[in-house]
Amino acid sequence: MSQESPRDETLQSLYLDKLPCLDFWLWRLLHSGNGSVSSVNHGEAQEPADPTEAMYNLSCYNPTSFILVGIPGLEKFHIWIGIPFCVIYVVAIVGNCILLYLIAVEQSLHEPMFIFLSMLASTDLILSTATVPKLLSNLWFGSQEITFSGCLTQMFFLHFSFVVDSAILLAMAFDRYVAICLPLRYNTILTPQVIVKIMVSIVVRSFSVILPDVFLLKRLPFCKTRVIPHTYCEHIGVARLSSADISINIWYGFSVPLMTVVSDVILIAVSYIFILRAVFLLSSQGARQKALSTCGSHVCVILMFYTPAFFSILAHRFGHSVPRNVLILFANFYVAIPPALNPVVYGVKTKQIQDKFLLFLSLRKTQ
Repeated sequence: MSQESPRDETLQSLYLDKLPCLDFWLWRLLHSGNGSVSSVNHGEAQEPADPTEAMYNLSCYNPTSFILVGIPGLEKFHIWIGIPFCVIYVVAIVGNCILLYLIAVEQSLHEPMFIFLSMLASTDLILSTATVPKLLSNLWFGSQEITFSGCLTQMFFLHFSFVVDSAILLAMAFDRYVAICLPLRYNTILTPQVIVKIMVSIVVRSFSVILPDVFLLKRLPFCKTRVIPHTYCEHIGVARLSSADISINIWYGFSVPLMTVVSDVILIAVSYIFILRAVFLLSSQGARQKALSTCGSHVCVILMFYTPAFFSILAHRFGHSVPRNVLILFANFYVAIPPALNPVVYGVKTKQIQDKFLLFLSLRKTQ
């Protein structure tokens, strides 16, 4: 081999020590031209690959961390932006924990609708906890770094919670359909065994749909950049950082979960068509109002869950003129607000929960 020039040694040191994420073709160019490394003759044996190149390729496929930039353009307001998110998160934690406690200790709330509601509250706790604490540490303390495994974990629980929430809303729609359209068979259809099977199927389906996202990301090299222009990790946003072909990620990341959620929406709509048909066939005005009132809280939660989701999809697909920081703020409010509002809506709209909550407060005051 010919001796490397001081310039080659300086560039090599800069590449190895300071810029580990440069494209490895720069490394190949540095060591192949200007006589830096002697060419391999056709009659000579191939030299073994440089271990530095192997280590570099390994670091591309197993990155140590990513950088979450937060909300670009609003860095001066990060502290103030974090305050409402902190309040929303506290409301979500306290509200859902109280809801879970009331359903657990009150025997009268051990009905299918409230069991599904407890599952919804648990999923909301996972959804908000997977995103908001990291958001607050980013906004308040400048903690932008997240490990690769932490990023994959956050991405999994974010998408998993979304799909589980959608399936739970479908199960609750089925519960309302049976209660209104088949009231005499309600207890024979929605038995405890059936409820358990529905809950297990929701978890298994959601896990099976979202788990491939993790492996689709782990197969990608991240040599180009590791800066995520967002406040949390989501599948397509992370995949776009890779220099490899991500067509499979795009196809699976959009089509499969979207079709799963769309099928839930269609079945929920069909359920409410039958519910409205049964309600308007009732002869008594009071019976109609009572039947519709039992669906009021569920309809509110459905609208709060799906409406921002579809607006977010449309904004990312067609809202090219919308500022990036507005889209990021909207995305964060979407994952933070529904978990906080769901227990409030059910507490206001559902008389059983309202009564038990007031009883709970009165007992706390007397102690």
